[in-house]
Amino acid sequence: MALTHFRPQHYQSQEVSRLMGLALLLALSGLQIAHFAHLYFDQAWVTSTFYRMTLFAVAPAFFLYSQPLLQPRPQPPLRPVMLLHALPAFASLMLPWTWALSSAYIVGGGYLCWLARSLYALRSERAHFQLEMRLLGGVFIIATGVAALALVQTGLPPKSFFVVYAIAIGLAFFLVQTTLGLRPQLSTEVSETTQLTAYASSTLSQVDCEAVLFKLNTLMQTEQVYEDSALNLPRLAERLGLSPHQLSEFINTRLGKGFSRYLREQRVRAAKLMLSSQPSASILSVGLSVGFTSPSNFYEAFREVEGMTPGQYRKLAVKP
Repeated sequence: MALTHFRPQHYQSQEVSRLMGLALLLALSGLQIAHFAHLYFDQAWVTSTFYRMTLFAVAPAFFLYSQPLLQPRPQPPLRPVMLLHALPAFASLMLPWTWALSSAYIVGGGYLCWLARSLYALRSERAHFQLEMRLLGGVFIIATGVAALALVQTGLPPKSFFVVYAIAIGLAFFLVQTTLGLRPQLSTEVSETTQLTAYASSTLSQVDCEAVLFKLNTLMQTEQVYEDSALNLPRLAERLGLSPHQLSEFINTRLGKGFSRYLREQRVRAAKLMLSSQPSASILSVGLSVGFTSPSNFYEAFREVEGMTPGQYRKLAVKP
């Protein structure tokens, strides 16, 4: 997941979320290492300060990963105030171990309630994320079950709680990886959907939208600016004489999609023309020439937009 999903191109203008996602993976991996040492070698790592601090890091890391994606305003940079999320972890050092373990899941439950509230705000767009919401709902149920089990873990047979917890983390990893495999750009699309629901007061009242649309089509179809692999929302907004927020609102409200989806569609449209008109060109060269940065990005985007791979499309488009 760290190598395939948490790449900069999947988190354009979302660096805080990407870093917190990597921190979350690191924390969960640390917990699994401690579980392995405890269950197979009888090492007391699960009662160590390392385990306690790591356990308390999971919920804040998930919160700081999710919060920027579910906010309509632009992502802020890393700020010192975010260190306040570490206070429960340090406070737990003054509690007995069993109390600290239970309080970690109580704190985690609070973060889960915030996540449920934020996801509920996207209910009007749930048709676009039905499968993903079901899979992530499974993760939510797993986390809630583990939190409830932690509150009574002292009455369970030895090691049984950590067996269940280790299995739960592994199952959650599997569900999340499945979700991201089906929809690699999920984080970007959720962020853009959140922004779409936030445009109650328009920033385009003084903008000639027809002129912007004409210029945007010219940039894409004539100047082919999508071929620039570094093209992003701020750079395109500058070309159009708009602010990034104005361009984001324009694409969402006038074209009915987010910026990243729009850009992928433009690149796939150009790739389709090349695949059919240049049958001798390699699929890799076609993907790179229209602005994709790697074969995997090209295949993911093409399959998402067209429902098939570039090779399958070429076989259908190029007749003997």
